[in-house]
Formats: sequence, structure tokens, C-alpha cells
Amino acid sequence: MGYLLLEGGAEFGGRMREPDLRALELAGGFDAPLRILPTAAAPDQNHIHAGNNGVRWFRSIGARDVVSLPLVDRVSANDEGIAKSLREAKLSYLLGGFPHYLAQTLKGSLAWSAVLEAYHSGAVVAGSSAGAMVMCQWYYDPYEGKIHEGLNLISNTLLLPHHNTFGKTWAARLTEEMPNVILLGVDEQTGMLDEGDVHTWTVHGAGNVTIYRAGRVFTHSGGASFTLLEGGGQTIG
Repeated sequence: MGYLLLEGGAEFGGRMREPDLRALELAGGFDAPLRILPTAAAPDQNHIHAGNNGVRWFRSIGARDVVSLPLVDRVSANDEGIAKSLREAKLSYLLGGFPHYLAQTLKGSLAWSAVLEAYHSGAVVAGSSAGAMVMCQWYYDPYEGKIHEGLNLISNTLLLPHHNTFGKTWAARLTEEMPNVILLGVDEQTGMLDEGDVHTWTVHGAGNVTIYRAGRVFTHSGGASFTLLEGGGQTIG
């Protein structure tokens, strides 16, 4: 099994260096094949710009094999060449944008099957904002105000991105609608990384990760580790 990195947004502003460098390290170093999926930015025709931003950022921190893939719809999500590239990737990074479009494009596709195959072989799967939201079992689509099933890399969770700006405003409603689901509030320029153990997560970056669970709220700052196991949420270690 590989590693998961969930980031809260504003990912290429310079403060994500720590978690992104750690992700590259876990992926095998600066020569590891890193593939960016700009899919979530396709509905407003921002995928090329967003993908190029991602390439520039990762190259600026030392990555040498980084490519933004033209995965923008269901046709390209089932393209054999794109799937092969993702199968061989050591780090796949899902950009932000429109979460429902991203989930519906990837779900059941050759591309997502390839990402999962790589993950089960030890690769890193990372996402920021919408990219992180769909990695959970559930995600909230703010554009239509509905909750949907995600790609379920992390069971019984729903992520609130940009938590320190607007994401926290969703917490009360979603806690009421999904009382048995763990809400993960991740600040901008902040990531939570499982470090290879899906039971333990570590906070990296500028802000905090806030856990809403069973009527209780736990806040974890940079460097803190916590668990999502039954009864968890507290800082550990």
C-alpha cells in the first residue's frame, strides 16, 4: 500500500513545500514520475493553466519528471496512454476545481483504476481542495449543495477544504446531515499525510487540521499526528 496526502487548497503559493517535498521523498525522490491531473479545472477551461502551475511548482522544488496529463473528460479518463502513465507514476496529484465533475469523470475509469493500481504498489496519491475532497468516502458539492459518494480512499470521511477561510462555514450543516461521518477540516497551505500508515496522519504546512467527530472538535497544528480510528481524533505521539 502507498501513501495519501490531502491538502486544503492554495497549494502552489510557496507554503506547501514541506508536505510536497515529503510526498516526493515517499515517491522515491526527485526523479520519481509525478503526474498531475488537472481534471477538476476543466469545466471553466482552466485545466491547462492549472496544470502548468503545478508543473512549475514541482519543478521549482526539485522534481525532474513531472507532467500534467490531458485528462479532462470521460473519454480521456479511459484513454489507454493516460492510464499507462498513471500506472507507472510514483506520485499522482489531483488539482482543485469542481469536485463533482472530478469524481464523476474518474469514477470507474481506466485512469482511476491505474491510480489505484499504482497506489496499491506503493505510490503516493495526493489531492488539493476538490482533489482531496473526492478522495474521501463522501464529498460535498458546494455548487449544487449536495453530498455525494466519493472515490473512498478514506472510509467514513468528508473533507472541508479551505477550512480557515470558507470551509469551516460548511461544518455545522454537514455535521447535522452526516452525524456519524468524520469531517476533516484542512486549512489552506496545509496537508495531512498518512506516512504509510493509514491509521496515523501527520499535519504538514502553514495551518491546522480540524477533526469534527461525534460532537467533538479536535485541532492539530503542524507536526502533530493523529488517528482516525474509532475514538480517535486526538493528537498522539
